[in-house]
Amino acid sequence: QVQLVESGGGLVQPGESLRLSCAASGSGFSIDVMSWYRQAPGKERELVASCTSGSNTNYADSVKGRFTISRDNAKNTVYLQMDSLKPEDTAVYYCRALVHRWGATNTYWGQGTQVTVSS
Repeated sequence: QVQLVESGGGLVQPGESLRLSCAASGSGFSIDVMSWYRQAPGKERELVASCTSGSNTNYADSVKGRFTISRDNAKNTVYLQMDSLKPEDTAVYYCRALVHRWGATNTYWGQGTQVTVSS
């Protein structure tokens, strides 16, 4: 079993920064794409940013220039640096990993971490 554990959420004021982390644990696996999604109350879950094992990145238009995704493959960890936060960034943020393990490919999700941007 592969587990994803997120950390780093919290309450910040508009314009401030937060850094989210997501670490994958388990054995006998490799990770292809690691991504961050978010879901605000009453809205569908949406892709925020993704990063391949070769560090190719993709961002939602709403966060381009403010958020930066990165990963440490040796630690099976992905990060999301969030700068210039806005109230509309308030959501539960989820980590997602596309995992290759024992000849199969599966998607795993973290439990989510709350980010609240409010004055």
